[in-house]
This record gives sequence, C-alpha cells and structure tokens, in this order.
Amino acid sequence: MTRAERIVAELRKALHTDQVELIDDSHLHAGHAGAKEGKGHFRVHVVSADFDGLRTLQRHQLVYRSLGELMQTDIHALSITALTPDEAR
Repeated sequence: MTRAERIVAELRKALHTDQVELIDDSHLHAGHAGAKEGKGHFRVHVVSADFDGLRTLQRHQLVYRSLGELMQTDIHALSITALTPDEAR
C-alpha cells in the first residue's frame, strides 16, 4: 500500500466520509524540509458529517488526529479542505 493509500484509508477508517480526495504534491517540494526526511506534501479534500457543528480549526484537528502517527512518520505538510455534506453541495 502506498503512503497516499494509507492516508486515505486512515481517514476513511476514522471518519464517516462521503468523499476523500488526496493529491500528492511531494514532487513540487523536492529538496525542501521534510522531503529530505522522506515525508510528503499533500492536499486533502474531505467531506464528512463528522464536521457538522465544528469550526475550521476543530475540523483540521480531527483530521490530524485521524491520521495519527502518519503525521509524524509520513506527512511533512498537509493542506486540508474539510466540509460537511451540505457544504459540499
């Protein structure tokens, strides 16, 4: 399983997701901090009812918690778009 597949799998396991889209931008950051350590740069778009009633910061914290150890071992930078199903329509 690739790193990107593991990230998506962890999000799907932890959250009730309607949609998860992950874009690996690591190739754009070759030579930057984190890339030298083998960690990646990603953008994620997550649609989940779990975000209902949460502020943006709380949604991001929920995504970070959902990714657990991957945030330390595989991810250097993560740009997050976290929406409820109603917001995604």
